[in-house]
Amino acid sequence: MPDDLFASNAIHISDIEAAIDFWRARAPSPDGVLLAPQVAALAEVYARLVHTGAQQWPEAQWPEAALQAWLAWYDSTPDTPCIAICSTSQGDACCKGCGRSFFEVQHWLSLTPVQKRAVWRRITQQGAALRFTRYAERVLA
Repeated sequence: MPDDLFASNAIHISDIEAAIDFWRARAPSPDGVLLAPQVAALAEVYARLVHTGAQQWPEAQWPEAALQAWLAWYDSTPDTPCIAICSTSQGDACCKGCGRSFFEVQHWLSLTPVQKRAVWRRITQQGAALRFTRYAERVLA
């Protein structure tokens, strides 16, 4: 694996927000004040990001409870962006179906959840793969 591909191993604020929403729906506050332990743990990391103005926080610096809450949310998300239209098998450096690089497609199973989410975030932001364009329109029709 190229050394600099996933050098940061950090979790983005958008994933923290999604995990907080996941846990708020799963374990709502009984009185509008008390937070579920998972929400409180994630909120601590979220507050650090807001306080420092950062967009992501290194996985190695996460409290264990927050990381476990994030991983539980992660387990509820789709594992792979693959839509079974793989152009890397035809020699493309970047898959036209999902937007992942040849390296990412080949090594997907060995990537950590944090690394996989970084790939998901990048390909979603780019939005150029069939997963996000013509294929998505066909699925919604």
